[in-house]
Amino acid sequence: MSSKKPALFTCVSPALLHLYGLHDAIVVIIDVFRATSTIASALHNGARCIVPVDTVPKALEISKALGGIAAGERDGKIADGLQHGNSPLEYSRDFIENQTLVLTTTNGTRLLQMALDNGADTIITGSFPNLSAVCTFLLQQNKNVVLGCAGWKDRFNLEDTLFAGAVIERVQEHFSIHCDSSLTAVNMYTSMKDDLMAHAPKLTHYHRLVERFGLIDDIRFCLTNDLAPVLPLYRDGRLIKG
Repeated sequence: MSSKKPALFTCVSPALLHLYGLHDAIVVIIDVFRATSTIASALHNGARCIVPVDTVPKALEISKALGGIAAGERDGKIADGLQHGNSPLEYSRDFIENQTLVLTTTNGTRLLQMALDNGADTIITGSFPNLSAVCTFLLQQNKNVVLGCAGWKDRFNLEDTLFAGAVIERVQEHFSIHCDSSLTAVNMYTSMKDDLMAHAPKLTHYHRLVERFGLIDDIRFCLTNDLAPVLPLYRDGRLIKG
């Protein structure tokens, strides 16, 4: 039996995803503010499943067909035509339990679709609220990993890369990492991990969400470890509890 460690890479923008081999790898979709935090929250609170889609019309069409809840955002606010947004705090157990959530977001669900289009073998979603569940799964599977950061409209963002760094810090001994973006991610996370909320006002997306929409409680949820300890696993067009 080979003792060779699997490889781990960090892709800091969807625009770079095509540079990474996704076949026979686990792709972790990361959109901390807020899609993957919301996915973890909804599944933790009893959602039957989440159907990620890349457009609002598709969200409306599929939710109608499934009797589900259409939700999502564009540029940080509830998307036109939808009644529900992308706040992890919106999906309490009394609202979402046993429901199907059809979700579309500016960055996260788009990246998931790109991963599928590029032949991803296994897809999960990750955020600080389900950090431990993600790390446990990666260690159990012992496969190559690509940490895919959703960024903001193909631009680098810090919070997704910080989450990649948090994962790497926990699992790095079990992977071969020859990837400068991974080294950068873990170094940045190590320098900020003692108080992520104190660093949050430096983040561009913080200003987008807090100054425009007042979503400070969302930010706090999204930067807190293991508030929603579930593993969202993509199977047959849906994210389910893994």
